[in-house]
Amino acid sequence: MAKAEEMGLDLVEISPTAKPPVAKIIDYGKLKYYQEKKEKESKKAQVQIKVKEIKLKPNIDTHDLETKMKHARDFLAKGNKVRVSIMFRGREMLHIHLGQKVVEAFCERLSDLAIIETTPKLMGRTMTTVLAPSGKRPKQQQEQKMGETHRA
Repeated sequence: MAKAEEMGLDLVEISPTAKPPVAKIIDYGKLKYYQEKKEKESKKAQVQIKVKEIKLKPNIDTHDLETKMKHARDFLAKGNKVRVSIMFRGREMLHIHLGQKVVEAFCERLSDLAIIETTPKLMGRTMTTVLAPSGKRPKQQQEQKMGETHRA
């Protein structure tokens, strides 16, 4: 400890359970800084998958459906999961099969870059299903990637 004080540093116990205990003469503030920096770097490497939600109605128009599908494609391309929920109001509850057709058509059109993680389930007045990215990329994105590698 006297040697550490003489050098203006700290005596830090590295492994107290070893026989004899191991200690180093280092700057404790610097050690703590590098440990925090290492933890932040490891957190950056982790990929967090988010679940984005697309809300539909059973009587949705084709153009509106295309717009929603475009948003879902963007979410899936970024690696996020997509929850498709279709909400029934009032007498729409009598025609659940129409809503199911809309969900099936939505999933079918996105089958090139998504897989159905959970089948459509009716909970109360809402039918939900979850789509997960399949790892495949659409042809346009593959061609763009190929063009980028040839240019470099």
